[in-house]
Amino acid sequence: MRDDRRGRTAARRRRARAALLAGAASAVSFALLAASAPAAPLGLGDRLFPYLGNPGYDVAAYDLAFTYSGDNSEPLQAVTTIAARTTASLDRVNLDFAHGTVGSVEVDGRPAGFTEAGDDLVVTPERPLPRGSWTRITVRHTSDPMPAPDRDGGWVRTSDGLAMANQADAAHLVFPCNDHPSDKAMFTLRITAPNDYTAVANGLPTGVDRGDRSTTWTYRTRHPMATELAQVSIGRSAVVHREGPHGLPVRDVVPTRYRDALEPWLTKTPDQIAWMEGKVGAYPFETYGLLLADASTGYELETQTLSLFEREVFTDPAYPAWYVESIMVHELSHQWFGDSVSPRTWSDLWLNEGHATWYESLYAQEKADRPMEARMKAAYGASDRWRASGGPPAAPKPPKPGQKIGIFRANVYDGAALVLYALRQEIGERAFEQLERAWVQRNRDATAGTADFAALAARVSGRDLDGFFQGWLYGDKTPPMPGHPDWKATAPAGSDEEKAATTPVPHGDRKATASAA
Repeated sequence: MRDDRRGRTAARRRRARAALLAGAASAVSFALLAASAPAAPLGLGDRLFPYLGNPGYDVAAYDLAFTYSGDNSEPLQAVTTIAARTTASLDRVNLDFAHGTVGSVEVDGRPAGFTEAGDDLVVTPERPLPRGSWTRITVRHTSDPMPAPDRDGGWVRTSDGLAMANQADAAHLVFPCNDHPSDKAMFTLRITAPNDYTAVANGLPTGVDRGDRSTTWTYRTRHPMATELAQVSIGRSAVVHREGPHGLPVRDVVPTRYRDALEPWLTKTPDQIAWMEGKVGAYPFETYGLLLADASTGYELETQTLSLFEREVFTDPAYPAWYVESIMVHELSHQWFGDSVSPRTWSDLWLNEGHATWYESLYAQEKADRPMEARMKAAYGASDRWRASGGPPAAPKPPKPGQKIGIFRANVYDGAALVLYALRQEIGERAFEQLERAWVQRNRDATAGTADFAALAARVSGRDLDGFFQGWLYGDKTPPMPGHPDWKATAPAGSDEEKAATTPVPHGDRKATASAA
């Protein structure tokens, strides 16, 4: 009897081993089948940029390392390391990357397969990644500073080096990433450059390693950041330090030969920060400053903690002082609206640009006697045409392929500021100011969208604002302006009123210069 039990036990073990082997073979076959399927570009389905971002994971941190040779026409050697948590089981991981050569990829320290599909780098790990697991992806690649064909953004070549301009869909022209503002992450940036260069990036410096011929500079952010807001400056630059409100470190990066000429402008930043804090509350980051690049871009950019400006904005006497200062405030206000509180989708861009235009205009009114009401009346006159050409503020039309200004049209600048003006008229100045403060406080370091703003406005004001927001944000025609029944939403062609509404002064980003097209 004991021998029979032993026989039955051995038989059960053989059957169990066979089942396990069959299951394992089935799993391997499934993995091979999945891996053999053609790689394809993915995306988050954003209405304006459907192939930006990727499903299946959330990035927690980027570690970016760039090595610059001293020639801004040569590709940089780079290593991008991504720490992410999976939100689904993944046989493959799609990263956005489209303007460099990949040498190798590792997933959790093991070599991984990779291929290109559209604007995606498709990574196949040695083993599938289970849902809810942490993973580390390391990509060794080049980063090309020369312009990509029919693409705008990424590296900006300056007279003495490089800077970045990644908004809206260009960070993946610089480094592999999940290139959508809904996936914010912490950043460490390491830049190695010849010793006669200075490198500066988002966040605060954490180390400088000087060698015989080159120096490695390391910076880290203390708050999460969207990929479009990453900034690296490499140049023969001076870094000018001063103190802002509450001891805030303020550092500006300027071409060394223009340092003295630019100093009178740079001294204005601490007071501008204090002015913004008086409107919406404490500055949301660890540092701030201006990066004045010797380059021609046609716009300024709110890269987090280090806003990008064209140097000529400050040295060209054609720009009046009030205009330059209002541009400075435009980019500064983005640190609250767009950087700390990032758009959940690109259709929420009006919340970024409308608020920055609002505070730019309010600053010009208070400091330079440039009435906001006159600007808003002119914008109202052009609003129907802006809606027809670019879509309403919260539903802008998708950009055309290769179009330089993309979604940055007048409808998300003055058209969106006009919505905020109408809202203040509708709910009153006190409720509006409470709303602004509550918005940036509740959504600090997060993403938020149009529906969130509308809901908070209703809560703060105690009003049902569904009809108001539907008309002002999504309507083909501009609703009547509360308190100004005489304002007309059409202007005679060529009139002074229409010219005032379409002139690109003083758009802070100046991305809307072709908005009338």
